[in-house]
Amino acid sequence: VQLQASGGGLVQIGGSLRLSCVASGLTSVTIGWFRQAPGKEREFVAAIRRSGGNIKYADSVKGRFTISKDNAKETVYLQMNSLKPEDTAVYYCASTRVVWSLVSDQARYNYWGQGTLVTVSS
Repeated sequence: VQLQASGGGLVQIGGSLRLSCVASGLTSVTIGWFRQAPGKEREFVAAIRRSGGNIKYADSVKGRFTISKDNAKETVYLQMNSLKPEDTAVYYCASTRVVWSLVSDQARYNYWGQGTLVTVSS
């Protein structure tokens, strides 16, 4: 089991970035994105079920972020548009088999990738 997140970088306010999470060896799971801003606790961003495609977003990113998957590539994407300074954080992807109602609970995730830093600046 391996998760590899990538795609972070420096972007201007209002810009876009696409994060990728390659989740090798994981099929019938949910992949979640979380983020941790400096001095803050890690928080849920979005999740997608690899089979069936259920999707959930945190209220703070609804309408701006889109989570998607390409099962053939074992990859989950997080398209981030209209980025704000408060989106600055280290973004992590993780996997879980927990029931869908609990997918925003980071304690339910078993495997985590390394983080990728997103910095939104003027």
